[in-house]
Amino acid sequence: MIKIDLSNRLAFTTASSKGIGFGVAKVLAMAGADVILLSRNEENLKKARDKIKEVANVDVSYIVADLTKREDLEKAVKEVENIGDPDIFFYSTGGPKPGYFMEMEMSDWEEAVKLLLYPAVYLTRKLVPGMERKGFGRIIYLTSVAIKEPIPNIALSNVVRISLAGLVRTLAKELGPKGITVNGIMPGIIQTDRVIQLAKDRAQREGKTLEEALEEYAKPIPLGRLGKPEEIGYLVAFLASDLGSYINGAMIPVDGGRLNSVF
Repeated sequence: MIKIDLSNRLAFTTASSKGIGFGVAKVLAMAGADVILLSRNEENLKKARDKIKEVANVDVSYIVADLTKREDLEKAVKEVENIGDPDIFFYSTGGPKPGYFMEMEMSDWEEAVKLLLYPAVYLTRKLVPGMERKGFGRIIYLTSVAIKEPIPNIALSNVVRISLAGLVRTLAKELGPKGITVNGIMPGIIQTDRVIQLAKDRAQREGKTLEEALEEYAKPIPLGRLGKPEEIGYLVAFLASDLGSYINGAMIPVDGGRLNSVF
């Protein structure tokens, strides 16, 4: 029987107290990996840790940090080093605020880079040496289907998240020879607080109820429903395992078939 087994692996997951990050951390733990959670809210982290401990007999640590603050990034790296060198790094963040291009101020663009790109680069630079020493590593960045087909009303995300695709392809070539694979996941519409925020914004703009806005989100999805955070986690666990050892530099959509583009 083929089985995903992440025993004796250490996974570091950001934005993991709720939403997709939590779903990923839970699945990795259920596959046997010890996990390090990171989020800004300690109360939410404690709840996430306890929920994971209910379904997985692994070590679960957490770090309280705001990824947009340099001092918090530095603190997070030190705390990770005290726990051990992660074998698996799953990077995700919350999204920047919604809105159209001409509604965004330059300060909004700066904040989007600080949220989506800068922490990914900083943390990766700090974590790669440990993976190089082991000759093994799995780096997985969460992006969005918006980098393939821009989505109305999220101009910041449409533009800035594309940089992570460049990071994936660049690092896949540089780190592959060292036993480290680097891939990206492009989620479609997943049931998270972020989606509720976007649906509320859309409902207000279009004079609809929240329920109507959510139904509109599901209409173009061939499977007829929104995704679940754990369904992102299943792919992350596969990529992190030995079964995914030959997948490197890929940008993989998990969207229920919503994308229309061929490439």
